[in-house]
Amino acid sequence: MGKKSKKGWRLASLLIPASILFVGLLSGLVFFNPTLRSRIEREWKTLMWEGGGILGWRKGGIPFEEKRIREEVILKKMEEATTHQDWRSLASEYPRLKKMESLPEEERRKALENSEEFKEVEKELKEYLKKREENLLNLEPPLPSLKDETNLVPLRDKAADKVIENLLSAKEKTSREKPLEENLLLKIRGPLVTRKILERPSPPQVKLKMEGEIELTFWVSPDGMVDRVVPTLKGETELERIAIQYLKQWRFAPLPKDKPQVEQWGIVPIKFKLQ
Repeated sequence: MGKKSKKGWRLASLLIPASILFVGLLSGLVFFNPTLRSRIEREWKTLMWEGGGILGWRKGGIPFEEKRIREEVILKKMEEATTHQDWRSLASEYPRLKKMESLPEEERRKALENSEEFKEVEKELKEYLKKREENLLNLEPPLPSLKDETNLVPLRDKAADKVIENLLSAKEKTSREKPLEENLLLKIRGPLVTRKILERPSPPQVKLKMEGEIELTFWVSPDGMVDRVVPTLKGETELERIAIQYLKQWRFAPLPKDKPQVEQWGIVPIKFKLQ
């Protein structure tokens, strides 16, 4: 008896430290491993939730056992109803056409048109189309609102009309203006033939071996200054340079204020004669 008690004491003395060591290792794993800790917490919550439902501790929900009993009762009632009543009798039955697969296509079409079902559908379709046509005929056209009327009227741009009027009047005036005799003698061509020359210096004196002529195209600004000069028929480079400088010294009359203030162009020949 004494030997058995000694053996039991020794076994208990070994199991107690081993269990303490195991619990410590398990606690360390749970503490230092967040994944394992979260999984244990999730499993514990699930266990407590299911246990609370079975034992009736859980609030705000049907206990699991009561839910299972309800489902079994519902299934049993449905089976009893199915055995005593045919559910297909509650569904609306539509008239079924006779089988006509064996008949030719023409006879099948005639049989279909002569059937009561087809006539009924055709009658309903005609009534629907008749009502639709009456509704369309009785519709009154919508009256446009004041906003729509103002949008439909094209608004004229007074500024644009004024510019067009000025251009047309200037064109008519230009066409009515007669070329000046002095400009015709200088053989000026283009719109500048009607514009008066206020200042024209005498031609430059140049020593030449032979006579020459340079034809120039030039533009005059609204204030009467010669702005640009380009040779139309080229000649010697030196003569071109002298002719351009000479033409830039010309002065024309400024444009009247009632005319469009735009540049006018002209073509003039500059002759160089032997001294």
